[in-house]
Amino acid sequence: MPPSSLSQQQVGQAIRQAQQAGLPRLEAELLVLHALGRAPTDRAWLLIHSYDAIDDAAWQRVRAGTARRSAGEPLAYITGHKEFYGLPLAIDARVLDPRDDTETLVDWTLELLAADAPQRIIDLGTGSGAIALALQQARPQWQVHATDRSADALALARHNAERLRLPLQLRQASWLDGVTEKFSAIVSNPPYIALGDAHLPALAHEPLQALVSGADGLDDIRRIVQQAPACLAPGGWLLLEHGYDQAEAVRQLLQSAGFSQVQSRCDLAAIERCSGGCWGGCWGAVAPAGGNP
Repeated sequence: MPPSSLSQQQVGQAIRQAQQAGLPRLEAELLVLHALGRAPTDRAWLLIHSYDAIDDAAWQRVRAGTARRSAGEPLAYITGHKEFYGLPLAIDARVLDPRDDTETLVDWTLELLAADAPQRIIDLGTGSGAIALALQQARPQWQVHATDRSADALALARHNAERLRLPLQLRQASWLDGVTEKFSAIVSNPPYIALGDAHLPALAHEPLQALVSGADGLDDIRRIVQQAPACLAPGGWLLLEHGYDQAEAVRQLLQSAGFSQVQSRCDLAAIERCSGGCWGGCWGAVAPAGGNP
């Protein structure tokens, strides 16, 4: 028999009802944990307490969160957090919801640059600070900078850096405007979706300026490729995330700008997701264009 009042709802029932609304089990569990005020790492607690009753307020939070997620809003905006490269980040609608595939860019940077050397790195369009903070956490001896044109995004990145106690150096700038230092690597996950792309309606909850970049989606990448040589130390790398079908075009942009060792990296789905090249003599792992080091 169904419960006669909301107060008789149980933890396991809340998860099942979120699933029945179309949410994957993992998302249903994370939503229920959030509604109950528990950490996202408490999934084992859900198993032990499946038959515990939840109060009306928590049940209403589950229902509201389920409705928002079913409408396409990212789970990270509903719960206010997202794990990226093992870091618990605060996330909200001021920034793009970090994707797991972006960890490919972090992996590649860590592999290319000597861990024990005093590297200086800059992350362009940092948003929540995900890439920059992941690099700073993995390499405490490196000096990691980050830019974003959005003051709101920088405020969230600064909050994440302070909460994680990572010494991120932030500045407000559009890509490399006003940047005069030289860097061992410039990394970026810039906007790369074309105006009018069929995928945009599904991304309506995320900031448009973090998604769209001109008629072919490459306007911001072109600008970064143009600006980067003046800010790279000899042997420095420019590494860019891009769309699933843009690798060849981005490699051509890098080659035309004079970068060497131009190559691409695949994401978790074996799709070429990141491309990069070296400026003025290289170190680290290299591979033919289009391949994986």
